[in-house]
Amino acid sequence: MLYVPDTIAAVATAPGRGGVGVIRVSGRGLDALIAGLIGRPLIPRHAHFARFRAADGEVIDEGIALYFPGPNSFTGEDVLELQGHGGPVVLQMLLSRCVALGARHAEPGEFSKRAFLNGKLDLAQAEAIADLIDAQSEAAVRSALKSLDGAFSREVHALVDQLVTLRMLVEATLDFPEEDIDFLEAADARGKLHGVQQQLQAVLGTATQGKLLREGAHIVLVGQPNVGKSSLMNALAGEDIAIVTDIAGTTRDTVRELIQLDGVPVHIIDTAGLRDTDDVVEKIGIERTWAAVEKADLALLLLDSREGVTAHDAAILARLPAPLPVLRVFNKIDLTGEVAGAVAADEVHVSAKGGIGIDALRQKLLERVGWQGSDAGVFIARERHLDAIRRAQAHLQTADAAYRQIELFAEELRLAQNALNEITGEFSADDLLGVIFSRFCIGK
Repeated sequence: MLYVPDTIAAVATAPGRGGVGVIRVSGRGLDALIAGLIGRPLIPRHAHFARFRAADGEVIDEGIALYFPGPNSFTGEDVLELQGHGGPVVLQMLLSRCVALGARHAEPGEFSKRAFLNGKLDLAQAEAIADLIDAQSEAAVRSALKSLDGAFSREVHALVDQLVTLRMLVEATLDFPEEDIDFLEAADARGKLHGVQQQLQAVLGTATQGKLLREGAHIVLVGQPNVGKSSLMNALAGEDIAIVTDIAGTTRDTVRELIQLDGVPVHIIDTAGLRDTDDVVEKIGIERTWAAVEKADLALLLLDSREGVTAHDAAILARLPAPLPVLRVFNKIDLTGEVAGAVAADEVHVSAKGGIGIDALRQKLLERVGWQGSDAGVFIARERHLDAIRRAQAHLQTADAAYRQIELFAEELRLAQNALNEITGEFSADDLLGVIFSRFCIGK
């Protein structure tokens, strides 16, 4: 049954001035709205030049009108798109006219939400629309398109189908308890379970890569004053972002820059040098440094290669959060003659000023944040997807341990299936849908 509560309308193009602006309308039975706005019927899926008129017949704007009758439309409902001039005032006048003709202002993400509720997209595909719009790199665009095309959903459906088959075997044994284990062993139920677990682990790996493309990695530069953090940030960014001087304490606040490494968005955060100081402003900067550290995915501890790891550096290391990965970067090797590049799993030698060893550092950064080197086959994913997969894994582990307790085995398989179904929205609470679609832009 289609979800068709009322008619909604919104400006579907970005705010601001532009050559073309689009108004999107979706609902059931748009004939009266089309007649009032354009004055004549429209041939489905044909572009019509039209004048868009106010209630008194005065022309508001002129442009192209496109009509897509449901269910053959994006939302599954009747959809009207008006392509006019992109001035904000013109678009608001046209939107107000649509509202006067019976539509209401759409909520954020409501068009995509209707597409989901009307079965045009599953939830993972609907989320991919927002991810495509928000993509911060070409690799993220390609991965979002894969999810929108259903690559992620097909992986999930394949896993769910296998779980359903396994559940059918287990449920059948409940009617014949005296033969349950023999029946399951003859059907290789445990082997099938292990196969699902292996595939689920593979999907988790791909989804983790997709989450990295979507959200990027947050890398914070920490260390004593004047060890070259700002120079290193400039070297990684390829331009002068941070101010560099020989005066210790030049950086007094966090400086953030978004760069791309192998298509992965990386948020580099340069911070104030960590030291004892009586300077009020510098103290605030140091407090912000520690706040940035708490939210980071990786910390680069910058060290002066001439001095090695000092007691002060050791104190900084000791204060870093235990779960936070740390990469030690020995800088200024142009002054020591040391070999450039990665010399250990957690150690890189560079000269930020001379650009020596920076490429090796970039590769090490990607390795430490979990990037596997290519976006081929990667679909975009979100933290909620990873959470659902991990919960499914946990239920399957419990099922494996409870293999001979048939009722518990069956229940854990059911819970694993429910967790995976949350990804595509086949099992999802209304409040979850509200949160997901409220983060979309208006007109989507």
